[in-house]
This record gives sequence, C-alpha cells and structure tokens, in this order.
Amino acid sequence: MKAVHLTGFGLDNLRVVDIGQASVGPKQVRVRMEAASLNYRDYLLATGSYDPKQPLPLVPLSDGAGVVVEIGAEVSRVKAGDRVCPIFRQGWLSGEYKAETRATSLGAPLDGVMSEFMVLGEDGLVRIPDYLSFIEAATLPCAAVTAWNALRVEDDIGPGESVLIQGTGGVSLFALQIAKMAGAKAIVTSSSDEKLQHAKALGADVLINYKAHPKWDRLVREATDGVGVDHVVEVGGAQTLEMSVRSARLNGHISIIGNVTGSIATLSLPLMLMRHLRFQGITAGNRDSFEAMLRAMSLFKTRPVIDRTFGFGELKDALAYMASGSQFGKVCISHH
Repeated sequence: MKAVHLTGFGLDNLRVVDIGQASVGPKQVRVRMEAASLNYRDYLLATGSYDPKQPLPLVPLSDGAGVVVEIGAEVSRVKAGDRVCPIFRQGWLSGEYKAETRATSLGAPLDGVMSEFMVLGEDGLVRIPDYLSFIEAATLPCAAVTAWNALRVEDDIGPGESVLIQGTGGVSLFALQIAKMAGAKAIVTSSSDEKLQHAKALGADVLINYKAHPKWDRLVREATDGVGVDHVVEVGGAQTLEMSVRSARLNGHISIIGNVTGSIATLSLPLMLMRHLRFQGITAGNRDSFEAMLRAMSLFKTRPVIDRTFGFGELKDALAYMASGSQFGKVCISHH
C-alpha cells in the first residue's frame, strides 16, 4: 500500500513509499483512509522540534477519517462499511489522562494516518455522523476534542457565560463553535481584521484586533461590563498569559493549550491569587469526550471550517502552508 514516511527531520524528508499491510487481529479492524488534517504538532514533529528522539521512519499526522473494510473475528463495536475516525490517543478511552496513554498517540510515537490503510484496535475508533464528509471528520480528533475538553469537560460553559478565544487557529475556531453551541458569549482576538470578520460569520460576539489594541484585556473587561470572562482559551503562551489573567473574572478558568509566543511566562502572583483563578493544562480528550462532542455537533449540524485541501503527495506543501499562518480553518489532505 501507499504511505508517507518521514525518513529524517525536515520537510524535504517526506517520501511517498510502498509498504506492506499488517494482518488484522481478532479485536482489530482495517480502515481504508480517505482524508487527513494537519495540526501544528505535525509540523513541529516533521522539523524535529517536537521530539528529536522520535524513531524514524514514521508515518506522520494524527488526524484522519476513513471506512472500515475488514474486521477481526471478535470485533463488535464497528462493522464493515462504517465511517470512522481513529482517536488521537488510542489508549485513552475514558477517565482521567494517565501517563501510559501518552505512548499511544498517533503520528508520534505511533505511526499516523498518512497511509492508504490502517490496522487499529476496535476500541480506538469513533463513528462519523452521516452529515460530515470524510474531509470534515478528519479535522476533529485533536483540535476539536481539545476545545471540547477545555470548555465542556474541564469546565462546563453554558448559556449566559463568556469565553475569550485567542486567535483563529484550529483549536480556537472549534472553541468558538462549541461556545456558541453552549449559548455562551464569544470574544475573539486576532491580528487580522479579515479573519475577525470570518469569526464574526461563525458567531463571534466581540472582535478585538490585538495589534491595534495592545492592551486588549481592557476591551475584554469592557465587553463584560467590567467583570471579566468566565473562561479563557489560552493558546498564546508567554506573551499573552498575563493579559489572559487580567481578562478573567474572579474565580475564572484559564485553559492553557498552546505556547506560540514562547514557553516561559512571567506572572503577577498577587493578581493571580486575588482573582482566585483556576489554571488547567489541556490536552486532547478521551474517546468518551469525542463521542459526546459528536452528539452535540450532530444536534447543531456543526461543520468544521476547511481552508484548503491538498493531495496525498503534497504533504510537504501542506505543512509549509499551515506553518505560514495564512489559513483560516483546517488544512487537509485527500487520500484520493
């Protein structure tokens, strides 16, 4: 079968190769992959920044969707013909995040979704709602489930509450959609007025250009009658975390998801303590969370935002395009 191998760190080391297929065990299924989507983690992995000790070659990318074409003798959760997504961490089915589940992540350390077929345990799959295409479903396992985990699992955002969402990347756009599904007020920041207008079309209530307004926390507080937001989706890192603290209400919740502006932040401890804030590191959620999110999305017929779709042999170009930051929505791969 055809697959992509990362043979060395650097985008020039992505190769389309022919490899053999694994046999299907009693509790395993074979999935014909139809689509994949990119996360920034995939770029960091391919360029050697994520884990320089990752054994190579590796089949990259963690997020994909396909159709079950063969099942093992003891499989009961899915059947041939089912449209499915592999979950990001194949070993995290329910409950709290545990250290042992880290080694079960697709796209590093395990081979990812950039192959024509995958053999996976039946427990590591979720069914795709009928209204979603394979391309749309392929965007969900990391970015969407991470946003759901932040807003609906580790917190419980609901009607009348407010969420500050930094930027318009994959997690942020899903957080915007999930906040609106929950009936919450969504405040979105970006350096691009064009992207802010796209966010408005998705339901954003308040738009803030942080380049035009460097002290954007003041605008956040104005938009919440001086109180501050209930929840901050913090993806910026070092240069945004203190502003997030200043934007949050008393007893507010800050989900720390990204660190695009740096990994080492300086905070005012009295400010943090006096506001009685909760800080929560967030990773992609478990299978139960994925399935709960799909039920909610199906009620609202929520569709992921797709920016551009590349061909199977164009992964290098797709990763470079994503890294440029010019996209609005997910960058995807069609396997056909």
